[in-house]
Amino acid sequence: MLFKIKKAFNATKPIEFPWVFNVTKCAAEQAFTNLGSAFKRFFNGQSKYPKFKKKGQHDSFYLSNDQFKVAGNRFRIPKLGWIILTETLLFSGKILSATVSRTADKWFVSISVQMETTPIKVSKKQADAVGVDLGVSRLATLSNGKTVEGRKPLKKLSRRLARLQRHLAKCTKGSKRYNRQKMKIARLPTRISCIRHDGLHKLTHHLCQGFKVVCLEDLNVNGMLKNHKLAKAIGFYEFKRQIEYKATLFGNWISIVSKWFPSSKTCSNCGHKKEELKLSERIYRCDSCYFEIDRDLNAAINIEREGICLLA
Repeated sequence: MLFKIKKAFNATKPIEFPWVFNVTKCAAEQAFTNLGSAFKRFFNGQSKYPKFKKKGQHDSFYLSNDQFKVAGNRFRIPKLGWIILTETLLFSGKILSATVSRTADKWFVSISVQMETTPIKVSKKQADAVGVDLGVSRLATLSNGKTVEGRKPLKKLSRRLARLQRHLAKCTKGSKRYNRQKMKIARLPTRISCIRHDGLHKLTHHLCQGFKVVCLEDLNVNGMLKNHKLAKAIGFYEFKRQIEYKATLFGNWISIVSKWFPSSKTCSNCGHKKEELKLSERIYRCDSCYFEIDRDLNAAINIEREGICLLA
């Protein structure tokens, strides 16, 4: 079916879509590949029904390795010519492809390079294992007692975002002032995303560099996203993605504990399990041994123990 759609497009593009010849052929051809991947994910139940790409939202196009050249801090795009990059290519290896994308008013090029995976040398002081309990009030609580406070850029910049949106509503749609204001609004989510990713990268790097085994809980992210108060603070999927690929580079073991494991309800001192534990109870008090401990620290200790048992 996908081949038939592509064949029909190639037959009609000289008449209905002549602008296609003004850009590289990869921009149109990759759209069919992306469509096939989107339908495959849809039929596997991994995503919703594919939607049409809208101009001005997530603008990007793909380039195969025979369609572009990289020379120092210069990058050549077909039909456009050479452009200047802010930095040179940092990695050496076989260049596979590139994706040119726009975020707010800035353009980026992501170059895929095939490299030999060599584990990064880590310190001999690397600890054996750690349990990580991710949260909302705190980004993470480690089983060794350390806590990582997460930055909350959305909460800080939400008032500024609302003010800019009110100004945008008063502008005439399509005017220069409207477009300038729209670009100001687009920069804020980009800044929020960069701050969040910076915090996650620092945390995941610290875990992989400092511990041989990292134990995590497989959280129900889809269920948590239904809670609008939690959805704004969640970055758990990105955390898991980063920790998995960095574990390959650092040579770590990752142990994923089941989301049904009662890490918060179980006492880390005696093993007694509570029947109910409200979210407002930030101090865990055991009904059996009367042991008191921070709720998140208790969960992190239990996650570490269960994660080690799964690897044994």
